[in-house]
Amino acid sequence: MSSTGCDEALARLLDQGRVRATAIDPHHAALWDALAAATEDGKRLRPRLVVATHDSLGGCLSLAAAEVGAAVELLHTAFVIHDDVIDDDHLRRGRPNVSGMFREHAHRDGAGPEATGVYGLTAAILAGDLALAASLRAVATCGAPSAVVHCLLDLFDVALHTTASGELADVRLTMAHHEVSLAESLAMEEQKTSAYSFSLPLQAGAVLAGAAEPVVARLGAAGRSMGLAFQLLDDLIGVFGDPALSGKSTTSDLRAGKQTPLLVHARTTAEWEQVRRLVGCDLDDDDLARVRELLTTSGSRAFVEDLAAQHLAAARSMVEEAGVPVELLEDLEASTSVLVGGREAAA
Repeated sequence: MSSTGCDEALARLLDQGRVRATAIDPHHAALWDALAAATEDGKRLRPRLVVATHDSLGGCLSLAAAEVGAAVELLHTAFVIHDDVIDDDHLRRGRPNVSGMFREHAHRDGAGPEATGVYGLTAAILAGDLALAASLRAVATCGAPSAVVHCLLDLFDVALHTTASGELADVRLTMAHHEVSLAESLAMEEQKTSAYSFSLPLQAGAVLAGAAEPVVARLGAAGRSMGLAFQLLDDLIGVFGDPALSGKSTTSDLRAGKQTPLLVHARTTAEWEQVRRLVGCDLDDDDLARVRELLTTSGSRAFVEDLAAQHLAAARSMVEEAGVPVELLEDLEASTSVLVGGREAAA
């Protein structure tokens, strides 16, 4: 499964934006450099889903599929940039992200700490906005028939609304004065990840291929299960993973008190009082080791692993029923790794 066409389309979209920006102001052009850097090193899972689904369902709009795949990747980049703003993170994959890069620019120019922070925050918000606008423009100009384009824009609109709802819920639940239920936590995770990362590319590929509505709907359901499984595994990476491999902090979720199913389940166990004392704090290596031990002995880690496996199995079944090769899902499962239960497992 190749994303070469999507890579070329993405590079072209970024170049077009950079040309427009350079004609306006060099500082604005630097935003596009940072945006381009934010797209690097990704596994291109979402574009590959678009193209593979389109191809497996007998589609004949290969160029449009590549454009839409690039659009989905830009949408992902926009959400990643804005998510870092929400989490006040200035590193991504072990190097400065958009806000981190512009904080460095401001610092070199002699700005004080407050101005440095504001400049980084401003740049990240604007870069995410630019990526979002470029994503929608790419869909509108992808070259597919008008009716297909309208359908694609509807899919993108649903994904945007659903993901925004999930992001807001993620923050809202950390402030909750009640005990967050597992259903609330899972609903938040499904909205935050499934809609744009899995349902959208699967359904976009099917629409581009001219698939019947029941197939498109089935792939949307498969995407929801797939996305929830991958978010659950991402939660595990956020505590048990290796930052050198994942580029993801293993303490930020705990420090922020994220109401992930991992913590929601832990609250029902005898180990919770010990876990609770370490949530919402800056953790050193010993603290992290202790939390990992508690979340393992409590059964919370195994609970999340099992739940992820159930959703992956459901997604695999629905993908097969829709006529998309199951190898697509298997390839995605192998694309990212996290140490789970003493072995390398997909995430």
